[in-house]
Amino acid sequence: MRISRAIVLSAAVIATVTACSSGDQKSDDAAKPESQAPAPSSSAAPSSSAAPTGGAGSKEPCALLPAEAVAKAISIQGITSAPGPVQDNAANGGKAKSCVYSAAGKQVGALAVTRFEGNPIKPAEMVAALKKAKPGSTDVAGVGEGAIYYVDENKTATLAAAEMSGDVPVLVNYTGPVKMTRDMMTPLVKTAVDAN
Repeated sequence: MRISRAIVLSAAVIATVTACSSGDQKSDDAAKPESQAPAPSSSAAPSSSAAPTGGAGSKEPCALLPAEAVAKAISIQGITSAPGPVQDNAANGGKAKSCVYSAAGKQVGALAVTRFEGNPIKPAEMVAALKKAKPGSTDVAGVGEGAIYYVDENKTATLAAAEMSGDVPVLVNYTGPVKMTRDMMTPLVKTAVDAN
């Protein structure tokens, strides 16, 4: 499914974010195999091996953004949530956990929370690198310490916000179908950022 692939691609963008801000070519090279991963089948649900096993902070993404909030934003009842893939990138310290939202057996979106333990990247640097990686992105005010919205080549929309949680840089992003507008996504990401 496009949204599952977007989670994997989001991890590659996150690796690029760190590589761009630090100038570390090794971080960028380490992200390339992830970005070339095959897309999961649209009928595949997250497997038990994809369930988070730790590493990206104490709060699980599904606890940061309830399924009811997603249902309200996209006007679809019966939304469920389940832990999604975990993506760890040792090269840049990024540890991402995700939550996948579904309705009637189809994915309708995903929330990913990436913590950069031990990486001194600043929220403004993350946003600047994302803007460079995603031409045509637009700024979103009032979410985290900086946020952008963009539509990518996989026909998905993403709103990503950067913040510091304690002393840890964090990137929170929601990816959904291209028909999800910036106005629909903003309260979702804000809810997750505020709860983080």
